Amino acid sequence: MDKVTVIGAGLAGCEAAHQLSRRGIKVELIEMKPKKRTPAHKSDNFAELVCSNSLKASRIDSAAGLLKEEMRRFGSVCLEAADAAAVAAGGALAVDRDIFSSAITEKIKSDPNITIKSEIAEDIPSDGVTIVATGPLTDGTLAQRISELTGEENLSFFDAAAPIVTADSIDFSIAFTASRYGKGGDDYINCPMNKEEYTAFYNELINAEGAPLKDFDRPVNVYEGCMPIEILAKRGEDSIRFGPLKPVGLTDPRTGHRPWAVVQLRRENAEGSLYNLVGFQTNLKFPEQKRVFSMIPGLKNAEFMRYGVMHRNSFINSPKLINKNLSLKDRPQVFFAGQLSGVEGYMESAASGIIAGINAAALVLGKEPILLPKISMIGALLSYICDETVKDFQPMGANFGILPPMDIKIRDKKERYAALSQRSLDWFDNNI
Repeated sequence: MDKVTVIGAGLAGCEAAHQLSRRGIKVELIEMKPKKRTPAHKSDNFAELVCSNSLKASRIDSAAGLLKEEMRRFGSVCLEAADAAAVAAGGALAVDRDIFSSAITEKIKSDPNITIKSEIAEDIPSDGVTIVATGPLTDGTLAQRISELTGEENLSFFDAAAPIVTADSIDFSIAFTASRYGKGGDDYINCPMNKEEYTAFYNELINAEGAPLKDFDRPVNVYEGCMPIEILAKRGEDSIRFGPLKPVGLTDPRTGHRPWAVVQLRRENAEGSLYNLVGFQTNLKFPEQKRVFSMIPGLKNAEFMRYGVMHRNSFINSPKLINKNLSLKDRPQVFFAGQLSGVEGYMESAASGIIAGINAAALVLGKEPILLPKISMIGALLSYICDETVKDFQPMGANFGILPPMDIKIRDKKERYAALSQRSLDWFDNNI
């Protein structure tokens, strides 16, 4: 019988191994524990939660809740364990992390189709089907092999992402579309500031509270292009006005003059439903980002689909490298899953493992891969990380901004999210 190699027994690797086993495929699961742990790991269990014990909202009309409900439809091993390990957390699904990881470890180790190989993986097998799910702290010899396989410029070791907002939450009575000096058409959305608005924003930015970095998250060097906006601002009051907020080449149509400063937003996806704040890589706490960045004219009511982050995170340039079934374009017997594939978050990683496992099994069995539609949260998430139009790729988590809009415009956000969720689950009811 054909065997599939899965490298890494985190959330994604365990989900992938479980899906393969359910389809009668033998699995060799390579896991470096207990021989080696990353600085983030504290136990020898599989699927260890290294940061928060929250798996986010449970409500079906939330992005996180919809994602989890879709995963349940596939028989997620992580959600089975989460239900057994749940602790009180209001509307969120939070777990006792030890019970959670112990339950998954026992499930995987007791599966007769799964053989555990406790060793440090240093290469990707040259033959057979392989799923690489080694997580955001992938390093050493294996990282070098991945670099060689994908091209050295296509593996990142530090995640410096700017916030992303929905296009329909931007106030276009203030913001306007234009490129500097008229070059490039209406590629950017511009949020102009006068001197008083800039000064108020600047003072709040340099005094905002940053998120603490753990030792394993600290970069050795941060180059200028990844400098947190709040750190750059502390170099002087005009530092960001002569940098990412420079107003040259732009005219505010409301005044007919060049603004004092301009925050530019660049399209994040092909549909133009999401825009990122150019140059706004940040390590501010999420509530501080919401408070301070909402001071930007035109963004007072902005809906943030992803906040900026700066932390250690190994991930490949998926839009360039990965097929929609999560296999490598140049080597289709190799699949990537988890945060290494460019998804962000516990359940997002697990979901990608589910799909990688199903599609690796399909390849072995000579079946068609499963390609979920973009109206589903998993489908939209994987479509995003495989979208060749995405430039300067950064990892993405589940959010409603990546789903295509409803045919009928629904103004109330809660009702709109409920409708988007129901649309996805209706598809699952008819197809999975």
